[in-house]
Amino acid sequence: MKDASGVSQMDPKSQITRLHNQSILDSSTQPLESNLCQAITGEHNGENDNALTNVAIAGFLNLHGDPIIASADAAREAGNSPNVVLSGALALLGPKRIETARQGVETLIRLFAHSGLDDARDEDFDLSQVEISEEARGVFTSDEVEPQALAMIAAIRQRGAHSLFIKLLETLDAPISTDAVLAAIATTIAWGPLMRKRISKTSAGNLPWFIRTYAALIGASAEGSKHKPDSYCGIANEELLNRWTVGEMAYLTLMGEQADKDSLYTFQVLTGLLTSNGPGSISAQGCKGAVSSDGPQTPERVQINKAMIGFMSHTGFSHGGAGYEGITFLVDRFKDTELSDAGSAEHGLDLDAMAGAYAAEYKKAKVAAKESGAGRVGAIAGINHPVFKNKPVNHDPRETFIAELFADREDYNIFHDFYRKLVNALFQSGATRNVFCVNIDGVISALLLKMLWPRYRAGTLDESALEVAAFTIFLYGRMIGCAAEIDDHINRGKNMDTRTPASKLETVS
Repeated sequence: MKDASGVSQMDPKSQITRLHNQSILDSSTQPLESNLCQAITGEHNGENDNALTNVAIAGFLNLHGDPIIASADAAREAGNSPNVVLSGALALLGPKRIETARQGVETLIRLFAHSGLDDARDEDFDLSQVEISEEARGVFTSDEVEPQALAMIAAIRQRGAHSLFIKLLETLDAPISTDAVLAAIATTIAWGPLMRKRISKTSAGNLPWFIRTYAALIGASAEGSKHKPDSYCGIANEELLNRWTVGEMAYLTLMGEQADKDSLYTFQVLTGLLTSNGPGSISAQGCKGAVSSDGPQTPERVQINKAMIGFMSHTGFSHGGAGYEGITFLVDRFKDTELSDAGSAEHGLDLDAMAGAYAAEYKKAKVAAKESGAGRVGAIAGINHPVFKNKPVNHDPRETFIAELFADREDYNIFHDFYRKLVNALFQSGATRNVFCVNIDGVISALLLKMLWPRYRAGTLDESALEVAAFTIFLYGRMIGCAAEIDDHINRGKNMDTRTPASKLETVS
C-alpha cells in the first residue's frame, strides 16, 4: 500500500497485528506480578511496586477456611475442567467481600488528590497536611487486631518496599484492617498512572478486586489439602509474604515444586505469551459480554468476578485446553525414546530422522485420505499454514522471537528444535508445498512440556495431569489479557453493546 507521495505504507490490519504481537513479546519479558498490574494501570511496575504486588497476592493466596476453596474442591470432585473449577471459586468473590478495600482506595484518592503528592512511594511527604476524619478512620481500622494485616505490613518492610499510604495507616491509633492494607497497596501502584491521567478513578478503585481475583485464581488451582493454617503447598505463609514472587507462587501451585531460575524464566515467558491472542478471541468476548450485560454506563454495578467468570466460560478444550494437543503430539514422538533431559543439546537423538519418519507417515496418510475420498488429514498441532502467500519459508514472528530469546540465553529445548526440523521435513517429503511455520501454540507446548518432562518421565505426572497443567497455565496468562479487556470495557463500553443490530437479523424457517 502506498500513499499519495508514493511512499509505502503498512496495511492498517498488519499494523494492528504487529503492535499486538509486540505487546505480547514485551509482556513475555516482564515478571508475572508486573503484567498483572499493567493490565489495569497501563504501565509495567518497577521493583517497588512489584514487591507490593507480591505481598498483596501472597496475603490472599492461602484459602484455608475460606468457602472459596471448598467451592473449588467440590467442582473439582465433580470432574469439571479447570475453567469451571475456578468459576466456582470466583462466584464467591462478590462485591461485598471487596467493598471495604474499594472504599479505602476511594478515600485515599480523596485525601491526597489535591495534596501535591506525585509519587506515592515518597514516605518523606508531609502527612500533617492531610486531615483524616472519623469516617475515614472507620474505613481503615478494625475493632480487633488482624494478624493478616500486620503480617502484610511487616512483609512490605521486610522487602524494603515503600508506600506513603501504608505509612499513613501506621499513624492511626487503632488496629489496621487487612482491607485497608490492600487498599493502600493498590492505591500506591495506581497513583502514578492516575495522576498522569493514564487511568480513571474507576480503574484505581477496582484494582483491589482484580488483585483478589488473581490471588483466588492461583490459590484455587491447588487442592484444598494444600491450604494449611500456616502454609500453602508446603511453604510457610510468612516465607511467601516476605520473599516469594507471584511467578514463583504460580509455578509452585501448578508444578507442585519450587522453581529454579531457568524454569521460572520459562514460566514467565509462557504466561506473557498467553496474555492475549487479540481482541477478537472468544475468551475476550466472554468477559466483555459479561461487562456489557451488567452495564458499563453504570460502572459501579459491574461485577469484576462475574466478568472473569465470563472469560472462564468462554474457554474450553479447544480454546484453552488446546495447548494439550501439542503436548500430546510431542509426547507421542518422544515417549519411546531414552530422553531424560529436554534441556540438554547432547540428547543423543537423531531429530532429523525422527522428523523425516513422521513427515513420511503424514504424507502417506494424506495420500490415502485423498484416494479414499475421506477428505483432509487433520492439521498437526503446533504447525500452521503459511503466514505469507507465495513465501517458500514461513515463520511466526513470535516463534522467531522466542527462539532467539532462548538462544541468547543458551537455553536449549529439544521439543522446539524438533518442531523446527519437522516443518522442513514436511516440505522435503512433499507433504507440504512450502515450509510451514511453527506457530505460537507449538512454542507454548514445547516450553511447558520441557518443564513437565522430568515428572512425566518419572511416572509422577500422567496425561490427565498434563492436560490440567496445560489448561491452567493458559488461564493464568489469559486472565491478564481479560482483566485488561474488562477494565477497558468498564471505562469505554456501552450497555448491551455486543448485541447484533436488529437490521442484521434474519429469519430462518
